[in-house]
Amino acid sequence: MKFTPPFTNVAALLIASAGMAYGNDPHAAAASSAHTAAPAVTPEAAVAKLMAGNARYASNSTSSGKPTGKARAANAQTQHPFAIVVGCADSRTSPEIVFDQNLGDLFVIRTAGNLVDDYALGSIEYAVAHLGTKLIVVLGHERCGAVKAAVASGSAPGHVGSIVSDIRPAVKAVEGTAGDLLENAVNENIYRVADKISRKAVLGDAASSVRIVRAVYDLDTGKVEWLK
Repeated sequence: MKFTPPFTNVAALLIASAGMAYGNDPHAAAASSAHTAAPAVTPEAAVAKLMAGNARYASNSTSSGKPTGKARAANAQTQHPFAIVVGCADSRTSPEIVFDQNLGDLFVIRTAGNLVDDYALGSIEYAVAHLGTKLIVVLGHERCGAVKAAVASGSAPGHVGSIVSDIRPAVKAVEGTAGDLLENAVNENIYRVADKISRKAVLGDAASSVRIVRAVYDLDTGKVEWLK
């Protein structure tokens, strides 16, 4: 695995206050304050935890199991995930399994092609503002079906067409470059999604302390490669 320390800073913009987000409900506002008051895991420490977890997952043929009952009780009233993972909806790439984490550890957002729309951006903003999460991981994977569809054609039937349309610019950007087109397009799409988050996520005062990293998952080995 490779990890390059420099992160991408998230764009600094304003976010609605807890009062605006929760209306006039004092209980909800208090819960929000409790979330943000919890000690936050630094981006560097969060990456280290993910790397260690993925190493465990990739090297073990069977799961060692997790104390889910204990984790369920600990997270029943509150949550403090140490990382946000924007991943693909592919059934083989569940971040909690790939990174060997438990209930409450990861705030996961998944769509085909690990794309982000307004709903995904709002989810990221919530996790940063109200749960105190400092690391955002954009996680793609090899042989991604959504990217493969965008490589094959600029259109697709039904709502899949919207997915293909959003990924198609990444494909066009790497056409004619050395290497495998699908692999290059997968990586380019990861970079573009990370860039979109950095430009459009509204993170307010937390923006300077939040980092985005990019990674790609190997379906064959189970290892996550950290991209520059």
